[in-house]
Amino acid sequence: MTSETASLLNKYYDYFENKSFIENDPISIPHKFTKKEDIEIAGFLSATIAWGNRKAIISSCNNLMERMDNAPYDFIINASKNDISSINGFYYRTFQNDDVFYFIHSLHNIYKNHKGLEYVFLEGYNSSKTERIKHSISYFHNIFFEKQYPQRVTKHVANPAKGSAAKRINMFLRWMVRSNNKGVDFGLWKDISTSELIIPLDVHVGNTARKLNLIDSKSNNWNTAENLTNQLRKLDSNDPVKYDFALFGISNSKISL
Repeated sequence: MTSETASLLNKYYDYFENKSFIENDPISIPHKFTKKEDIEIAGFLSATIAWGNRKAIISSCNNLMERMDNAPYDFIINASKNDISSINGFYYRTFQNDDVFYFIHSLHNIYKNHKGLEYVFLEGYNSSKTERIKHSISYFHNIFFEKQYPQRVTKHVANPAKGSAAKRINMFLRWMVRSNNKGVDFGLWKDISTSELIIPLDVHVGNTARKLNLIDSKSNNWNTAENLTNQLRKLDSNDPVKYDFALFGISNSKISL
């Protein structure tokens, strides 16, 4: 990595990670809540449908929260079959009724029988001494699908054990784990190290990283996400994924490189 690239990434990380970032990003949805479980569930659902136009994502996430009475944890735990009918008609692109119904069912199981989202990810994280985030996500994937599920739902929850970059789950983990010192991410999960997080690799981040010669693979898979994260660790070994703000911001703002 050249000194010019390092300076550019640090410049745009400082520029983009601030509270003004929140309004036009899906992270704005969990920021509507103060209860830990509400933040987790709103964050997980918002990250799950975070692909495509950001305004459309945010609009659909707000619609989903309204259908859950703007109390996602209480809805997940206590909603009756009649209450859950409020979800009927919800869709965002390929994320539709059957998907939401299973997500509610699985999240209910996770909070009732597995102590919640943080505990499940932490169990997987602590199950290995190497590639801990990969193990964390794969373990979560297994728990999430331990109930009978429609096959169509599987496309909405990535599994790095099968090579997926798991962009949306890595983004959710960034939200939950990274410090809230700048008021953007939440820093709720204290037992997962920011040093081991993996960059949320999507087409925008990948394209910017290639322009900066940080990666050369043309595939946005798990290995590429790990390789990019290792490059970013050269700049900050304790918090490499903070450069997600720079890489995404450069692409989203169409900054010339």
